[in-house]
Amino acid sequence: MGETVTIIGAGIVGICCALSLQERGVQVRLIDRGEPGQETSFGNAGVISPWSIIPQAMPGIWKSIPRMLLSPDGPLSVKPSFWPKMIPWGLRFLGQSGEASARAISDAMEILCQPSVMLYRRHLAGTGHENLVVDSWYVHAFRNADNANLRDLGFVIRKEKGADLELIGPAQIAEVEPALSPDFKAAVLIKGQARARDPGQIARVLADKARAQGADVIRATITALHPTDDGGWRLETSNGEINTEKLVLAAGVWSAELLRPLGVKMPLAAERGYHVAFSDPGVTLNNSVMDVDAKIVASSMVDGIRVAGSSEFAAVDAPADPSKERLLARQARAMLPDLNPDAMTTWMGRRPSFPDSLPALGPIAGQRGLFAAFGHSHYGLMMAPKTGELIADLAAGVAPNADLSPFAPLRF
Repeated sequence: MGETVTIIGAGIVGICCALSLQERGVQVRLIDRGEPGQETSFGNAGVISPWSIIPQAMPGIWKSIPRMLLSPDGPLSVKPSFWPKMIPWGLRFLGQSGEASARAISDAMEILCQPSVMLYRRHLAGTGHENLVVDSWYVHAFRNADNANLRDLGFVIRKEKGADLELIGPAQIAEVEPALSPDFKAAVLIKGQARARDPGQIARVLADKARAQGADVIRATITALHPTDDGGWRLETSNGEINTEKLVLAAGVWSAELLRPLGVKMPLAAERGYHVAFSDPGVTLNNSVMDVDAKIVASSMVDGIRVAGSSEFAAVDAPADPSKERLLARQARAMLPDLNPDAMTTWMGRRPSFPDSLPALGPIAGQRGLFAAFGHSHYGLMMAPKTGELIADLAAGVAPNADLSPFAPLRF
């Protein structure tokens, strides 16, 4: 079948790259140290949104960062040992927070997020697991009604791009989401979305589909990348050496470490997130719901209710902070007063985050045959299918029908 494209990383981004390459008749090889889709891709809130196109750095965010850092219940924390790396990363982040930058980044995010629901349904078609993606709204719930303002820049940008938004009060909240606390006095409904009923299972199903279509899925740890004289790549792995003509790096936060020996340095941070899951919650949510004050997102899934949140900057291998899990559990009960808190499980994962909320996507200058597909920050689940389409075009030698300059791997 001609050349083989090897993908390092079998998270949801790598899996979608594999499926899109197969659609173009390309033989693929997926390599991961673990089971496909069971690392960072496993533990998110399940939002699949064409309208999650608002970057993390927005005008005025600098005013709220000290409060978020200093509050023990805040959604943002930095491990002391990480501050030397955090300061330059944070300055780059704040440099992107003007309105012009936010709007330009939103335009780029739209490229990746807009077709997410359609592409997931296409990938799942015929697997027997089509019901893992269901239609949904995204409910942004506010305790202070004055803060639910459709003139907020994030909502303005969505509206300008065609989103269907509705501002509702307490009575309508009780109709839309009866399980929510009556403390929520207003909500913005973002319509025309979907949600994953089990992100880890979606990854497993799609990995099985890729395997059934001929993908070679290898369980191994990559230890080094070496360009070869013929323009290909030699991979050192825990299972021996592997040679490949073209290479897609989709290893999330671990990607930067593999690139460093090649002289490629990137401001990629491990922005760790946590979730708690309740397998016998006693309540149900009809949509994805964000508690805007606590900055957590809750959703009903196949195995109960999951509540996800927190941005903790730390070394990749730093141990999980149990106080984060306790905080999420308290916030979940405040959000859902009738929630049964028993049978709770916890999880921590590592978002690969660049300061501008955009991934590195495309060929890496000076590294022939090497393509970046990592750094999707909070948006990996919804950006994955379109990332796969674009990477597949590039690797197959087809010019993508989008301006990829905002995602240039060496833009920093």
